[in-house]
Amino acid sequence: MNVQTSTLANGLRVASDPMDAVETVSLGVWVEGGARQETPENNGVSHLLEHMAFKGTKRRSARDIAEEIENVGGHINAYTSRETTAYFAKVLKEDLELAVDIIADILQNPVMDSDELANERSVIIQEINQANDTPDDLVFEHFQKAAFPGQPMGRPVLGTLEVVRDLPRQDIIDFMSANYTAPRMVLAASGRITHERLADLAQSYFGGIPGGEAPAHEKPRYAGGDFREGRDLEQAHVVLGFEGVSFEDPDFYAASILSTLFGGGMSSRLFQEIREKHGLVYSIYSFLSCYKDGGVFGVYAGTGERETSRLIPLICEETLKVCGDVTEQEVTRARAQLKASILMSLESTSSRAEQLARQLMVFGRPLPMEEIIRRVEEVEVSDVRRVAKRLTSTTPTFAALGPISHIESFEKVAERLIADS
Repeated sequence: MNVQTSTLANGLRVASDPMDAVETVSLGVWVEGGARQETPENNGVSHLLEHMAFKGTKRRSARDIAEEIENVGGHINAYTSRETTAYFAKVLKEDLELAVDIIADILQNPVMDSDELANERSVIIQEINQANDTPDDLVFEHFQKAAFPGQPMGRPVLGTLEVVRDLPRQDIIDFMSANYTAPRMVLAASGRITHERLADLAQSYFGGIPGGEAPAHEKPRYAGGDFREGRDLEQAHVVLGFEGVSFEDPDFYAASILSTLFGGGMSSRLFQEIREKHGLVYSIYSFLSCYKDGGVFGVYAGTGERETSRLIPLICEETLKVCGDVTEQEVTRARAQLKASILMSLESTSSRAEQLARQLMVFGRPLPMEEIIRRVEEVEVSDVRRVAKRLTSTTPTFAALGPISHIESFEKVAERLIADS
C-alpha cells in the first residue's frame, strides 16, 4: 500500500490510500466527536447534528445535496458512534472534487433551519422507537448502560426521547463549534486518487476550519452489573460480558483471536457446543468492542423462554473452559480467519478509507498491513489463555430482555463464573 498523510496548518489530517485498479473513490471526514462527548442534558446531540448536516446549507437545500451527488451516480451517508461521527461518500474518480465540496459544505455551512429541525426530531423519535422495538439491538444498549453506569459510554447513541424532543437549536450549534474543529477531523480517501490532489482539495475546502483544543472527555470506568426487563416476546435476548481492551492495549490481538475462536463463526466453540450440540439457540456469538481507552468483551444469545435455564449455565461453563483448554488448532484457525477478514477488507475502497481514518484517530499514524498481520501471527496459545483469564476475571455484566422468568439471579451467574477458577 502507498498510504500517505499530511496535516493542514489548522491541524486537519489528510490521508490517502491509492488503488489504481479501480475507477471510484471512497472518501469521508471522520470527526472525533460522538456520544462520549455528551452530557445527560444533551444526550443524542451528536446523532441529531449528523442528521441536521444534511438538511441544507447556505448554498444547498437538502434536496440539492441529495440530487447533486446522485446526478453523478454517487452516494453519500453518515453515521454516529460512541467515539466518532463520520460523513462519507463514494463517487467516480472524476467527481472527487464534487464529493469533497459537498462534505465540506455540510460540515461548515449547515443552516440548522428550525422547521427542518422539527421534522428531523420526529424522524429520530421514530428511529428511537424502532430501536426500542428491536430487542436484539436494545439488549446491547441495556448491557452498555449496566457496564458503564452514569457515564457517557453507557448512554444511548440515539439519545433519549425526552432530550431529543426538547434539545435547543443553539445547543446543537454549540456542540458543533466545540467538537468539529480541524485537529479533531480526518479527511481520508481510498481509490483512484493521488495524495497531492486530495491535499490540494483539503486545503481549498477545509483550510478555513478553525483549530482549537479538544474538549475533555471522561475516561470510561467499567463497573459491571445486571439489567433485566420482562417482555412478551417469543425469544429471550441475553448478553453476558466483561471488561475488554482498548485498541491500543498490548492484548488487543490476542483478545481478537479469543473472540474469533470462542464465538466468531460456525466452527467456534459457542456455535458448535450450544447451537449444534445442544440446539439451544438460533443465534449466538461473541464480540469484542474496543474504544480508544477501554472496551467490552462478551456473548450474545437469543433463545426460547424455557431454554434459558440451560443456556446461561452452559455459556458460563464454556467461558470457564476457554480460559484453560484453548488448543493450537483453534488458535491457528482463528488466526487464519482474522487474517482473511483483514485482507479481504482491502478489496473495498470504503473499508480502506475508514480503516485509515480510524488508525489516525487512535494511533496517530497509519498501521502498515505487514505490521498488523505480524501482530496477528505472533499470538500464541498461551497468550489467548492468559487474556481469556484476564477478561473473564472482571466483574460480569448481564442484560436480558424478553421472557426471562427462568433465568437465575445475577449473583448465581457471577458465582458460576468463578467456580473452580
